[in-house]
Amino acid sequence: MPTARLDSLPNRRAIIDRRRLADQLAELPDEAAALKREATVLLKQALEAGRAEIGGRLAEHPARGHEIAASYAFLTDQILRLVFDLATERLIPRTNRTAGERLTLMAVGGYGRAEMALYSDVDIAFLTPWKQTAWAERVIETILYMLWDLGLKVGHSSRSVDEMVRMAKSDLTIRTALLEGRFIWGDEALYDDAARRFEIDVRHGTERAFVTEKLAERDERHRRMGDSRYVVEPNVKEGKGGLRDLHTLFWIGKYVLNVRSVPELVDAGLLTTGELKQFQRAENFLWAVRCHMHVIANRAEDRLTFDLQRDVAARMRYNERPGRSPVERFMQHYFLTAKMVGSLTGVFLAHLDETFAQKGRRFGMPSLGVRRKPRNLDGFVIDRGRLSTPEDGFFAEDPVRLIEIFTLADRHGMEIHPQTMRQASRDAKLVDGVRSDPRANALFLEVLTSPRTPGMVLRWMNEAGVFGRFMPDFGRVVAQMQFDMYHHFTVDEHTIHAIDLLSRIEHGDLATDHPLVHKLMGQIVMRRALYVAVLLHDIAKGRGGDHSELGAEVAHKICPRLGLTPAETEMVAWLVRYHLLMSHTAFKRDLADFKTILDFAEVVQSPERLRLLLSLTVVDIRAVGPGVWNGWKRQLLGDLYHAAEEVLRRGHKQKGRMERIEEKQENLAVGLGWDAERFSAYARRMPDSYWVGEGSDTLLANARAIADADAAGKSLLISTSPDEDREATLVTVYAADHPGLFYRIAGAIHVAGGNIIDARIHTTRDGMGIDNFLVQDPFGRPFDDPDRLTRLRIAIEDALANRNRLADRLAAKPAPRTRADAFDIEPNVLIDNKASNRFTVIEVNARDRPALLHALAHALFQSKVTIHSSHVATYGERAVDTFYLTDLTGDKLTAAQRLKALERRLLAAAAGEQLEEAA
Repeated sequence: MPTARLDSLPNRRAIIDRRRLADQLAELPDEAAALKREATVLLKQALEAGRAEIGGRLAEHPARGHEIAASYAFLTDQILRLVFDLATERLIPRTNRTAGERLTLMAVGGYGRAEMALYSDVDIAFLTPWKQTAWAERVIETILYMLWDLGLKVGHSSRSVDEMVRMAKSDLTIRTALLEGRFIWGDEALYDDAARRFEIDVRHGTERAFVTEKLAERDERHRRMGDSRYVVEPNVKEGKGGLRDLHTLFWIGKYVLNVRSVPELVDAGLLTTGELKQFQRAENFLWAVRCHMHVIANRAEDRLTFDLQRDVAARMRYNERPGRSPVERFMQHYFLTAKMVGSLTGVFLAHLDETFAQKGRRFGMPSLGVRRKPRNLDGFVIDRGRLSTPEDGFFAEDPVRLIEIFTLADRHGMEIHPQTMRQASRDAKLVDGVRSDPRANALFLEVLTSPRTPGMVLRWMNEAGVFGRFMPDFGRVVAQMQFDMYHHFTVDEHTIHAIDLLSRIEHGDLATDHPLVHKLMGQIVMRRALYVAVLLHDIAKGRGGDHSELGAEVAHKICPRLGLTPAETEMVAWLVRYHLLMSHTAFKRDLADFKTILDFAEVVQSPERLRLLLSLTVVDIRAVGPGVWNGWKRQLLGDLYHAAEEVLRRGHKQKGRMERIEEKQENLAVGLGWDAERFSAYARRMPDSYWVGEGSDTLLANARAIADADAAGKSLLISTSPDEDREATLVTVYAADHPGLFYRIAGAIHVAGGNIIDARIHTTRDGMGIDNFLVQDPFGRPFDDPDRLTRLRIAIEDALANRNRLADRLAAKPAPRTRADAFDIEPNVLIDNKASNRFTVIEVNARDRPALLHALAHALFQSKVTIHSSHVATYGERAVDTFYLTDLTGDKLTAAQRLKALERRLLAAAAGEQLEEAA
C-alpha cells in the first residue's frame, strides 16, 4: 500500500517534523489575518527545507527513484495535514458540528499513489457526506488559498459521496483518479464509506469495460506521443514505455482484482516474481529520471529534452566508455527500460487473458483469432488467435525455431503470443549457436526481404532480443541514441523504420510521395541486396570512426552468412560505404555545375547502383523522423538522379555546355511567346552561368518579372512565386548589382521570418543583379502568407536602401533555437578547388542559428569575393552552408594566404562573433 512506502522512508523527521511544526503554529496569535500570514511563512520555510533535504538525498543516491518520489509525497502529506488542522480548528472553527458538517481530505491520482516529483501537481479531493455546507465551503476555500500561497500547484475537486459515485461512473479520468484515492486527513469514517461506495457502485461489474477503455486510452496516448518508445526526446511520464504505461497495468490489476499494491499483482497471477522485479526496477529508474528532471528544470518537466539529457546523465553518474559518451550510455539505459516496459505490458495482458477470458478469446477485447487456421506450422500452435509454442522447452529443442517463429508470423500475418515472446526473450541466447546455420539465415533473409510487412516482424524480433543475438553487430546499436537534433529515433528503430518504408514504397502505399523510387523498384535487379543494405547502412554507428567505411567491412562479413552471392555482397558493401554520397551531393553541391554530376557518376558507375542508391537514400532520410523529408529534397535527389542517369546511359560525352544553354533558351522562347528580336536581346543580357544554373520554371518566372520591371522603369523588383514541387517560395530580387547585395538580402529575409534553403546569384552583362532565393518558413513549409510576403518585400527594400542598420534588426530578433545549446559543435571550413572547374567551393559546418547565412555572406563580402551560388543543408542543430565563389575577376581563389584569411573570417562568423557592417 502507498502508506507502507511512506512508513518505510528513512529519517522522516529530517524531511519535516510535523509535531514540532504544529507546536510552533500553536504559539501563533489567534487573530485570523496574522495567524494566516505567519503560518504561511512557517509552512513555506518547512516546505523549502523539506525539499532541500530530499534534493540532497537525490544527489547522494541518484538512482533511488521510489524513495525520492515517496519522500515528496510524505512532505506534501504533512503540510496538508497542518493546513487542514489550522483551517478547521482555528481559522474556521465549529464547536457543535452537525452530521452534515463532516469533511475528508483525500489524495487522488499520482499523489494518491504516494509518488511525486518536486513540481508534481497536488491532486486532492474534498469529500462531504451530503450537500456542501457553508462551513465546509469556507474551510475548503481557506485550505486552497493557503496551499496556493505556499506555491503549490493544486488540482482539486469537492463533492459529496453521491456526486463522487455519479461522476466516477460517467468519466474514466475521474474513476482512475479515485481508484488511486488515499486518506490524508479529516473524517476517516467518511473516507471509508466513500471507498465502500466506490467498490460497490462504481467498480463492481464494470471490470471488462474499464480494461477496454483504459487500453484504448493508452493507444491514443501513444499515437499522440509519436507511437514509438524510441524517440530521442521521450516523454518520461506519458510516452510509450514510460511511467504511465506501468501505471496502466497497476490500474487494471487494481480495478479487476482490487489489489492494493504492485507486489500483490504476483499473488493475483498477473505478474511472475521475475516480472515484478522488472516492473519495480523500471518504475524506480523512471521515477529517478523524472525527479532529476524537475530539479534541473526548476519546474514540472516530463519531456527528456537534449539539454536535460546531458545533465541527468551527469547527476546519475554515468561515465564515459570508448566511443560512448555518458549521455549516450544513459539514454541507452532509458530505451532498454522502455523496451522492458513494453514487454511487461504484453505478458501482463496475456496473464489477464489466461486468468479471466473465455477459452479462445481475449479479456476486455474482441477476439483476434485468425479466420482460417494455417496449415504446416512446424510444431507451433495457435493460442487465442496468436502464434505460440506447444511447450516450454520448444526453442531449446531446436534454436532455429527462434528465427522460424517470426518467419511464420510474417507468412501467415499472425501476432505472436506475449508469453511466447517472453519465452523467446528468455531463450534468445540459444540463437548464438545457429548464427551460421544456413536454414536460420535463409529464414531471417525471408523476413527481411518479405513482400508483406518486414518492418513489423523485425520490430517484434528486436523486442524479443533475438535480432541482436542472431546479428551481434545489430545488437550493438539496439537502443543506441544519436545525440543530435536531426535523428528522432534510436539507431535500431531508425533502421527498422527505413526497411518498413522501403517495403511500403515497393507495395505502392507511398507511391504518391515517392513516384520515382516506386517506379524504379520494379526495375531493380538486386532487390535482396537493397534490403540488406538498408539493414546494414548504420550498423557501425558508435564505433568511433567513419561508420560508412566500418559498415562496409561488416557487410563483407555478414552478407555471405545470409546466403548472398559474391556480386550481391559487393553491391551491399558499396551501398553501405557510399550511402551518404547522394544526399551530400544533392544537398551540398551545385547540381548546375556539370562537374558535380560527372564526379558523382564516376563513383556510381552503373545504372543499377544508381537506382539502388537513390532508393536507399530516400528511405534513410525519411526514416530520420517526421518533418525531415520534404519536396525540396525530393526535387534535388530527382534532379541528381536524372542527370547522373543520362551520363551513365549516354557516356560522358553527352550534350556540351553550349548545347544545353541553347536547349534552355529555345524552351524559354516558346514559353514566353516573344518575337525573335526581343528574345535575342534578352538572352544576350544573361551570362552563360545563368542559363546553366537555373531551371526552366525559374527562367520563365525571371523573364516575365524582369520584363515587367523594365517596362515600368523600375530599378528594383522583388517578386515572389510559390514552388509547389520544392515546398518553398521563389523570391527573386532584380536590382543594380553592387558589393554586399547578397548578404543584405539574406539578412532581410531572416528579419521577415524566412529561412533560405538555396540561393543563386547572377549579374547581367549590363550590370543588373538577379538573385534567386528559395525560402521556407521556420517549420520547413512554403513562405506564402500574404502578410509575411509584404513584410519580406519591405525588409528587402529597407536593407538595400540602407534605411536602418540591418545588424541591429537582426540582433533584436529573439533566438528561438535554444535546444541547440545542448550540443557542442566546433565550426569547420572546408575549401575545395577540385569540386568545380570554374569555382572555388567552400563548405562551412556550424551550429545552426538564425541569420547564419547572412553572417557568412557578410564575411565573404568583407573578403572581396563573388558568390555565384549558395546551398543550405540543415541536420538538426548542425548547418552546412556551401558557397561557389570566384575572385572579383571571375577566377578561382588559389593564393594560400588569401584562402587562410577567408577561412579565419568564416570561422569567426560561424562562431557568432560580431562583425562591423559596411555602410
